[in-house]
Amino acid sequence: MEASVESRLSALEERLAVVESLLRVGAPAPAAPAKPPAVPRPYPPPQPVRPAAPRPAREPLDLEELLGGRVLGWVGGIAVVLAAVFFLVMAVHNGWIDQSTRVVLAFVGSALLSACGIWLYERKGKTQAARAAVAAGIAAFYASVTAATAVYHLVSPAGGLVAAGLVAAAATALAIRWDSRELAGIAIVGALLAPVLVNAGESTSSLLFMTVALCAAVGVLIWRRWSWLGVLAYAITAPQAAVWLDNERHERLGTALVVTGVFWLLYVLAALGYELRVPTTKLRVSSASLLFANASLTALGGWAMLDASGNHEGATAWVIAVALAHAVLGFATLRARISREVAALLIAVGSAIAAVGLALALDGPALVAGWAAESVLIAWVARRSGDGRGYLASAAFLTAAAVHALVFEAPPKALAYGLASVPQAVVALVLVIAACAALAWIVGPAEEVFEQPMLVLAAIVFGLYLGSVLVVELAGGHPGSVQQHAQLALSAFWAVLGFGALVAGLMRDRKTLRLGGLALLGLAVAKVFIVDLAALQSAYRVVSFLALGLLLLAGAFAYQRMRKVAP
Repeated sequence: MEASVESRLSALEERLAVVESLLRVGAPAPAAPAKPPAVPRPYPPPQPVRPAAPRPAREPLDLEELLGGRVLGWVGGIAVVLAAVFFLVMAVHNGWIDQSTRVVLAFVGSALLSACGIWLYERKGKTQAARAAVAAGIAAFYASVTAATAVYHLVSPAGGLVAAGLVAAAATALAIRWDSRELAGIAIVGALLAPVLVNAGESTSSLLFMTVALCAAVGVLIWRRWSWLGVLAYAITAPQAAVWLDNERHERLGTALVVTGVFWLLYVLAALGYELRVPTTKLRVSSASLLFANASLTALGGWAMLDASGNHEGATAWVIAVALAHAVLGFATLRARISREVAALLIAVGSAIAAVGLALALDGPALVAGWAAESVLIAWVARRSGDGRGYLASAAFLTAAAVHALVFEAPPKALAYGLASVPQAVVALVLVIAACAALAWIVGPAEEVFEQPMLVLAAIVFGLYLGSVLVVELAGGHPGSVQQHAQLALSAFWAVLGFGALVAGLMRDRKTLRLGGLALLGLAVAKVFIVDLAALQSAYRVVSFLALGLLLLAGAFAYQRMRKVAP
């Protein structure tokens, strides 16, 4: 019985222990298992740099293809043309054939060579040899026309122009059909040179022919996007037009000016038309050079013709009109599909020509006003368009206005002798000061080319200069001699103004005012010790040094008493 009781008690104790362990009663809570230390996450492996997509490799130059397919064909064409020329020379020298027969043979040979090249190109494969044969035939046609007109005089210059025009039209059509720049170059160059080749002289008919050829060249340039054609056409036609204008300007000045305007418009169309057809963000050398040369020579040529005729006002008006035309074109194309670089170039060219026109039309304060106004206008346009390069042109015009005012209206010698014309000096300097202030307001605080503090400083310096020359003038400055009381007044003006700026800077705690006052006091000290000591008489010298010394002592006392020292 007892054993069973003891066994039961043992079983109960074991069960109670199990229950207590389950309920965690009477026993300390088991320690939480230690948290495993955090293992640092490994950095992701560096991603391999993706190489840039390789540019398509250019096809290697096949020297054999170049020599066999191109060089041989073109050299062969040249050799055929030279052979025909040598044959004609030999025939003439030996008296085998007369002049008419020579010309007929030249035309027949040119036609056969061209026809053979066309047949080969169209029927037997589009080879360079066939193109070279056609090009040789076209060149031979032009040579034949030249021989018939300028050498043997068998055909009149007008007939020669017609023949050259027909050759050029046919050759240009072939060049467009085959997309051949070589043929186009030969055809159009031959047409543009036709008046010279047929010895048509400087007649109106030759000018009209060249104008038609130039219009065709511009059309082909824009249509086929051949930029080289514009520069080439300009180089050929501009000298011929200049010769015609020089011959006709004496009797028909109005017609000469109209022709100048027409040719200017054609060249502008050539440059801008190509830019519209092939837009880009960069400035092309071909378009830029064409626009610049066209503008410069048009302005110069019209001015020279009008000035030589005695119409100086009209010559100046012509230059200004050319400047306005370019400026209007620039503003019109600024927001167009055309490159902003081209628009900026047009505006810059117009501004430069306008500066020349203002210099021709105006003088004195009026010229300063024109340049100052142009400086402000260009800065405003640059600010609105966001093109910082316009500030360079603005700075150039402001500098020109300031230099003109300091050289002619208020030269530095006015500080010693006074002004030649007080109204002109005052107007010129006030205009420069106003331009500096306006530019400081336009450009704002952050601009790389123009810095607002520098513009404000320039306005202050010109204002100080204006006050200084007026003090000398009002104190009795006289051209040719240094007046004692005028120089004493100038020294006192600088010293008093410097003392006032120093005190104002101390009272308002403005460092710029304090530095400006110290600079003026330093300028007054330099003048008294260098100029007044050598130029003034004893009494004026004593007054000058005494007044300066008292002001310097007062300035030093004020600086030491009022200067706020930072803790």
